[in-house]
Amino acid sequence: MNTSDLPTSTPSAEGVAAAGVLAFLDDLQTAEGVEPHGLLVLRHGRVVVAGWWAPYTSGRRHLLYSLSKTFTATAAGLAVADGLLDLDETVVGCFPELDARITDPRSRSMLVRHLATMSTGHLADMWEPVVHAGGEEPVAAFLDLAPERDPGTVFAYNQPASYTLAAIVQRRTGQTLVEYLRPRLLDPLGIGPVAWQQHPAGRDLGFSGLHATTDAVARLGQLYLQGGRWQGRQLLPEGWVQQASRPHVATPAQDGADWQQGYGFQLWTSRHGYRGDGAYGQFCLVLPEQDAVVAITGGSADMQRVLDAVWQHLIPAMADDARTSSDDDGQLAGRLAALSLPSLPGRPGPETPQRWHGAVFTPAAGVRRDQPSLHSVRVEEDGDGWSVVLEDGGEATRARRGQDAWTTTDAGVPMAVSGGWLDDGTLRLALVLLETPHRLLLTCRLHDDGNNSTSGPSSGDGTFEARWATEPLHGGPLHTMRAPG
Repeated sequence: MNTSDLPTSTPSAEGVAAAGVLAFLDDLQTAEGVEPHGLLVLRHGRVVVAGWWAPYTSGRRHLLYSLSKTFTATAAGLAVADGLLDLDETVVGCFPELDARITDPRSRSMLVRHLATMSTGHLADMWEPVVHAGGEEPVAAFLDLAPERDPGTVFAYNQPASYTLAAIVQRRTGQTLVEYLRPRLLDPLGIGPVAWQQHPAGRDLGFSGLHATTDAVARLGQLYLQGGRWQGRQLLPEGWVQQASRPHVATPAQDGADWQQGYGFQLWTSRHGYRGDGAYGQFCLVLPEQDAVVAITGGSADMQRVLDAVWQHLIPAMADDARTSSDDDGQLAGRLAALSLPSLPGRPGPETPQRWHGAVFTPAAGVRRDQPSLHSVRVEEDGDGWSVVLEDGGEATRARRGQDAWTTTDAGVPMAVSGGWLDDGTLRLALVLLETPHRLLLTCRLHDDGNNSTSGPSSGDGTFEARWATEPLHGGPLHTMRAPG
């Protein structure tokens, strides 16, 4: 982790009870549907908690899903400051080539600020209808979908709203979001390489698709906590954070208590502070009352459960009457250094390796082949250990099974593998796609041909089953499950 301009301190020195953080870690690691990958807590501008669950590491970029939206809105704020964008101009006015095409009065009255607050007047997410409409210009397809209500009067979590906001920023600046943000935000904050998925080519997705480190999330949160100032420079417009972080539209129909507190500029109001968040537990929590930021990356299906744990343990740990102890600091430091996701058990090799080397496995009957879209799995031994080669979408992805609990490879798709042979006929592996929140659970079974010692491999030596622990929302073949570029 790059902490050159993020000073570090101990929890007790900054008024944080390490015992509360330890209870938080216990809660995360035992809660059903929760899988943490990275955690950073800043208090009074100093890092007091930093930990990553192996095989995830501090320098690894992580798919942020909808937390990407907060970076998009921040780019819009910078464009406002540069005089390139006005929140009160119409969306159609930003695309004059669509003026004659877009005739619905509500669509024509939609403002840029309605995109930022997801109050376009639609009653549901419009991304699937936009995709089904086809064509190379999703903005036009979105504006073709007439809102059911007047813009500004109703909230709906609406991916094309964020996409269109991103498209406007990119049109007005003449750059992708990453190119525009690099000198104005990313470099000043000390954020290293990031990557953003694009659609179509040349346009960063905006509503999702940003790959960045947990550290980058924490730095963005600290910038917002400081009112847009960083090391004496006002990076965001004066007053932007106050506007962006307050609720502009009510969200009473959303699931979960922390999604019912209102919505700002691509930011949610929380029961404590406000936040940007993304699917499967990507969080940037800004807590002004505690003068704190909590950045979390993960693969959690139950996101409300993660927030409940923050409110139950971390908020009280920062209370004025919280008991702090340097002894507890040491215990916490040791715990953070040893964080790891549970690995799968299994033997390092089969009893009859000649049956397995080169064996090809095809999908088991009745198993979905579209998620994931694997066509075949081949098992190989090369003298240094065993590997599986996954054929998917015309590409081969190799994953090595090593001797450690997790074996990591950066060749092709960054991946970590654990598991092994349950018996001489069954291989079970967990494959963690390290630049995403996702893991693939793979089981290969040899056909029982009655010969356990001399038979060699042939086409269709067995079948495999594969399933995602959490399903990738962008889809696509396995070899695309990484940061672009």
